[in-house]
Amino acid sequence: MQPNVVSLISIGRHPQSGRARRAEQDGRGVELGLKLAGEKLSVLHVGNPEEPVLRQYAGMGLPAMTVLKQDETADAVPALSDYLQQEKIDIVLTGVRSESGESSGMVPYLLAEKLGWPVVARVADIVSIKDGVAEVLLALPRGQRRSVTVKLPFIASVDNAAAPARQSAFGPGQRVRMESVNTHGEVDQIRVDWQEAPAKPRPKRLKTVKAKTAADRFKAATAKPQGGSGKVMKNESAAEKAKAIFDLLIEENVIR
Repeated sequence: MQPNVVSLISIGRHPQSGRARRAEQDGRGVELGLKLAGEKLSVLHVGNPEEPVLRQYAGMGLPAMTVLKQDETADAVPALSDYLQQEKIDIVLTGVRSESGESSGMVPYLLAEKLGWPVVARVADIVSIKDGVAEVLLALPRGQRRSVTVKLPFIASVDNAAAPARQSAFGPGQRVRMESVNTHGEVDQIRVDWQEAPAKPRPKRLKTVKAKTAADRFKAATAKPQGGSGKVMKNESAAEKAKAIFDLLIEENVIR
């Protein structure tokens, strides 16, 4: 039996130009949904149905899309949970986090809390679904993978390690059937007073690799991190633990 899959999509932002685009992780989520459900995949967006970027998702071969009409100041989670509770959904696919707005990555978890479903984070692939149980492949650091099983229904956040989204075609994107649903939006009171600014990448500390050949440098760059001269403190007093943390921060030049 084919699962009932819905993919949540958002408006992305290009990291260099800042222009609106198809979000990278949401596109991968739609690609995974097409693999699981084909043309029966449901694609859901909360916002403005006239947003041109939605056509980029539709150009992946979607016959229809559903948009829950809502203002930007409204919270998307209540509208999503109300809609999903009315439908018999087996799997909800989302990105790990959006590329615009709050970009907190909390939507899958807030939805799971309201629906009472489990969350499977950073999914690389859903291998199979049999007897109400899905075999899911998780993305781990350094290209590693972990296979887990989870009962339906569940929410999966799709990682960048998933299969990339196919190219969007202009014609199918213009012919998509856009279904708008009026919702009663709840204003996000916490977000009203916020001021948005572009995120700045944090500087990464580079370690010195002492290697003579390219093979040695590649091996050092891809090797798993080894535990250093750390110390486990359990029975020490709070003052001793604080002093150990303070000494470590000085040693690493975090504070001077």
